[in-house]
Amino acid sequence: MNKKILIVDDDPRNIFALKLTLKARGYQMESCTMAQEAIKLLQEDPQIGVVLMDMMMPEMDGYEAIRIIRNTPEISHVSIISVTAQAMPEDRQKCLDAGAQDYVKKPIDVDQLITAIQKLS
Repeated sequence: MNKKILIVDDDPRNIFALKLTLKARGYQMESCTMAQEAIKLLQEDPQIGVVLMDMMMPEMDGYEAIRIIRNTPEISHVSIISVTAQAMPEDRQKCLDAGAQDYVKKPIDVDQLITAIQKLS
């Protein structure tokens, strides 16, 4: 059973492309463009099992959002894959240290993303 995926990205074009790709593979999804909204959605929808979190967003970035999710008991179990254009090895470690289970760099390699999602579900 595929759990729902929440796509969090401040660029609607990224959301659109990811939705098309994931929908074609049978995933259900939600999306939003703000980290604050993502946290609210997670609290309202227990079906969401995986979050694709853009790390560079205005107002609240992905690092802060992940920390809040990890420190909120009712949603702390949700799997998080950080998505970022920053592709240095230390960036990957920074995402994992923040509480993400996996890391995918932009532009997104779809096969790599699907593998990461499958590992978590």
